[in-house]
Amino acid sequence: MATTKIPMNVPSPRVDADQLFKAFKGRGCDTSVIINILAHRNAAQRALIEQEYETKFSDDLRKRLQSELHGHLKKAVLLWMPEAVERDASILKHALRGAVTDHKAVAEIICTRTGSQLRQIKQVYFNTFGTKLEEDIESEASGNHKRVLLAYLNTTRYEGPEIDNGIVENDARTLKSAVARKHKSDDKTLIQIFTDRSRTHLVAVRSTYRSMYGKELGKAIRDETRGNFEHVLLTILQCAENSSFYFAKALRKSMKGLGTDDTALIRMVVTRAEVDMQYIILEYRKRYKKALHNAVHSDTTGSYRTFLLSLLGPNV
Repeated sequence: MATTKIPMNVPSPRVDADQLFKAFKGRGCDTSVIINILAHRNAAQRALIEQEYETKFSDDLRKRLQSELHGHLKKAVLLWMPEAVERDASILKHALRGAVTDHKAVAEIICTRTGSQLRQIKQVYFNTFGTKLEEDIESEASGNHKRVLLAYLNTTRYEGPEIDNGIVENDARTLKSAVARKHKSDDKTLIQIFTDRSRTHLVAVRSTYRSMYGKELGKAIRDETRGNFEHVLLTILQCAENSSFYFAKALRKSMKGLGTDDTALIRMVVTRAEVDMQYIILEYRKRYKKALHNAVHSDTTGSYRTFLLSLLGPNV
């Protein structure tokens, strides 16, 4: 469930556009007004505000935000503005073609989206950037890492709840053999099962593997694969089992130790706020005995902190 709190009586897009225009006037801008409006409007409402702003003031709201805001707040607000598919395409482009390739961001977006969402992302990616997503992955990834990403992108998976117990048991045996021998053909089998099967099926395979061999499938993957290939396989498996825990764990990692991975923190808060952040917050508290709000508050400052906490909703 989403955590964004929309007012009971939402002002019209024209009123919001007027308030934003006033917030930009003078030296500097009134970030509190920007946050109070944009952090409390859903994607459709933000799109209407953008349209109204351009119509009334002959100006592009996102370009104005780009010029008026600074630092992590600017990054967070600009990522928040688009609707989900456009945002995901933009994240993937930057992750693949930025100064440094962010393979974890690529895995996060591709492996946590449904087949229908991935088809939309691919179309928007091509329409926006003039190149196919697959071509950029071909260029920036390699080996089994590249193969598993391309397979996951382009395989049509069943997404319903039904499973075939016979196929589940056969997959568990096949995976046992694949992780034990590590031949190239076995890597192909790993890729085929992890990218072809539904999430419900993979959860059943994980449970059956544990029952049959007394070992966690995830541990077997960690023991016998390496690097970005290992990370993608584990992302698929973890998100099949419990996507809320996957994001809770990733959020904790972004704020753990010296320094904060603000790019990852912003990406996850912004992309999940209108989807399932309530479940992630509950999972975070359950696993780490600490409120996600408190962790974000400790690792951020100023208007940037205010914006992220606004997206997270009330700390209850």
